[in-house]
Amino acid sequence: MRDIVHSLIFSFKEILHWSILKYIFISGSIVSLFWIFIGYLLWSPIVLLGSYILELIPFSMIRSNGAWMLSSLLWFQLVLITFALIFAFFGNFIIQNFSKEKYPSFSIIVIICSAIFWSIVWIFQGEYIYQQFLKLLTWLPFETIEKAISYMIGFYIIYSAIIVTMLFIASLFNKQIIKEINTRHFINDTNVKGHAFKSFEYTIKDILIFSVASLVAFPLFFIPIINFIVVVILWVWLIKNTFKYNAMSMVFDKIDNTDLKKYDFATLVISFIAALFNFVPILNLFGPFFGEIAMFHYIKSQK
Repeated sequence: MRDIVHSLIFSFKEILHWSILKYIFISGSIVSLFWIFIGYLLWSPIVLLGSYILELIPFSMIRSNGAWMLSSLLWFQLVLITFALIFAFFGNFIIQNFSKEKYPSFSIIVIICSAIFWSIVWIFQGEYIYQQFLKLLTWLPFETIEKAISYMIGFYIIYSAIIVTMLFIASLFNKQIIKEINTRHFINDTNVKGHAFKSFEYTIKDILIFSVASLVAFPLFFIPIINFIVVVILWVWLIKNTFKYNAMSMVFDKIDNTDLKKYDFATLVISFIAALFNFVPILNLFGPFFGEIAMFHYIKSQK
């Protein structure tokens, strides 16, 4: 587990390196603008699809669980944003004053403290926050709520399209990024195999399954707790095979079933952490690159 944590920390540092940031910023900007433009052109059909999905969900569930979902999502994003801000403003100080052995423990302590802080806020104000969301949904007439949530579904579809496309882009530029990282950090072994094209078939297959499963499972998004579990499972399913096959194709000449099973646990952990990026806009652009780098570092270090 320690090796996995070290690979995660390594990836956190690497995605902030300018040579990696340029891929993320340029590709992320182009992909986001592209899907925003597509969403603008096809907004009416997308909203119509959202309305059709809502017809399958009782209104009482939309109103009550919708308010709970918004409250929980706000809490989760505040935890992640607090964690990110701490490392953004104090990252250099932390790196200089904490050894590699203590860095994983410190990161875990920071995220736990962030969660505890906002949990305390929710303990005292959670009911008030929930009631405000519920009051907002109650004040609105049914047609307005239905339309508003249809818009939310539309935004989710566009947001998911951006996530899927960024995964494809990260896979496409995987060889260039990994070769650069490999040269900087693995001085004694600068050889990168680079036949990751074979992993595209897994990426495309998982994208198709993810798209269909997301539409089928959407009514579950209005059920407390289950909604977050379902979303994370879908995102992990989307990215895990791409990360694993891309990384292994960069390290091994030949991939066999023994190697695949050997890295299953690390793949799930790294994919889970990368999936959490998707809960925060803008950070979702970093997720696929983070997972690719972390998975490569873990397999390379194990080899």
